[in-house]
Amino acid sequence: MALAAVEALTYAYPGGGRSALRDVSLTIEPGDVIALLGPSGSGKSTLVRALAGLVPHFHGGRFAGRVLVAGMDTRTARPADLAGKVATVFQDPEDQVVMNVVRNEVAFGLENLGALPESIWPRVERALDRVGALHLAERHLAEVSGGELQRVCLSSALALEPELLLLDEPTSQLDPDGAEQFLSRVERLGSAVVLSEHRTGRALGLATRVVFMDRGRILCDAPLEDGLEWLQRERPAYLPPDSATLPGQVTKCYLRDSVCSLEGVSFAYAAGRPVLDGVDLEIGRGEVVVLEGPNGSGKTTLAKIAAGLLEPAEGTVRRSGRAGYLSQDPGRYMVRERVLDEVALGVDGDRVAARRALERVDLGWAADRDPRDLSSGERERLGLAAVAVAEPDLLVLDEPTRGVDPDRKAELAAWLDDYAAAERGVLVATHDRTFAADRRVSLAEEALVGA
Repeated sequence: MALAAVEALTYAYPGGGRSALRDVSLTIEPGDVIALLGPSGSGKSTLVRALAGLVPHFHGGRFAGRVLVAGMDTRTARPADLAGKVATVFQDPEDQVVMNVVRNEVAFGLENLGALPESIWPRVERALDRVGALHLAERHLAEVSGGELQRVCLSSALALEPELLLLDEPTSQLDPDGAEQFLSRVERLGSAVVLSEHRTGRALGLATRVVFMDRGRILCDAPLEDGLEWLQRERPAYLPPDSATLPGQVTKCYLRDSVCSLEGVSFAYAAGRPVLDGVDLEIGRGEVVVLEGPNGSGKTTLAKIAAGLLEPAEGTVRRSGRAGYLSQDPGRYMVRERVLDEVALGVDGDRVAARRALERVDLGWAADRDPRDLSSGERERLGLAAVAVAEPDLLVLDEPTRGVDPDRKAELAAWLDDYAAAERGVLVATHDRTFAADRRVSLAEEALVGA
């Protein structure tokens, strides 16, 4: 008997025009590891939510067809009924946590399942250790980085020891070493796994099956070898690149005027340990610079200092012109009910300029939509349009490829190259070693305290 079965599922969100899923059928057997691939907005996250029972119970909408998980029909079984059989990690870890301290967060699900009290803390420690987060056990969640928070959510799911593990972009904020460590642990779990991941090399290295979606339909459902052949023939951009890193040119910065220069920058959050200690960074006009480093190394902090959102405790920052900053998960900061109005905010309500910015990121069709109706990748592009519409001299992007499919990522890299070519500078803080840039700068541990 299949562990899970999706039968002729068609689903549309409330108020949504088109169906997010259209006549989708899929079976999941014990031990299956499915790489769930496809462009942003193709229905991958909706399928994951359906397997978790959140569609339709949490989201509402129009639901036709049937989803069976561990013998339970999700039309009548609610997500709480599936707990213990199914565990899910979504794209936005900030929306999943409920407790204040890391170890309590991981214990929360076990307590709700009625686990024996004497077993809870050993399982919590085991789960944290599996993702290299045991050292965070006593930390407050408000003090951890986005990548560290993602590890906590992963630990919470692993602690439940589910039969079916649903992972929706689970490594989007993890550094490469942390991502590899987590996925190697997933491989040894023995659970069935559905892994939706835009960084396809990791997913395909783990998978036994490939499922590719587009426009709410499954176009390919095949064993790994056949799935790789299909990708090579139909969607070659989804195959992993030959190299783990795309090297950049190191001379370009010195051929251009500086748009931003940081010298000897140090920073610590209130009463906390230093995050940055004596860091130097220069961004030239005409170049795209990638800022790399492990989780907790201070990439976001340094990006905010470069953009003028934080002041360093020590050191100097010089900027030539205006700066714009795109945060991680920009969908959390949108305040208008129409996509066009959200972008127009940055240019004093100029809707003509806003529409041009939307067209540049291929979102002209969504001008009258509510931003909350867009997929994670579409909201990322909307955030980029909202920041870039004012054409700042320095454009700072924090993890802009989160939730972005390979085709869109290549388009983003080309767009940023054109943006920088107009005598502007671009700084991209990312864990994505394949993201194309003119120069890559690493926050090496020797330059930091407590990295």
